[in-house]
Amino acid sequence: MSEVEKNKLFVGNLNYAVTEDMLSDLFSGVEGVKVVEAKVISDKFSGRSKGFGFVEMSSEDEAKK
Repeated sequence: MSEVEKNKLFVGNLNYAVTEDMLSDLFSGVEGVKVVEAKVISDKFSGRSKGFGFVEMSSEDEAKK
C-alpha cells in the first residue's frame, strides 16, 4: 500500500484551455505557497485536456492554505 501524498491537490472542472503554467501561476499567487509541479491531465490519443489536473506543493501545510 502506498503512502498518500498530502501535499498534492486534485483540481477539477478546469477549462480545456488551461495550461500547466496557468495552473501553477494560479496557486503560486497564494502567499507562502511554493508550487513544486502542476500537471494538467490530457487524453493520450487526442492530446486534449481532460479538464482536471494536480498541483503539488512543497509541504502539507502549504497544500492546506
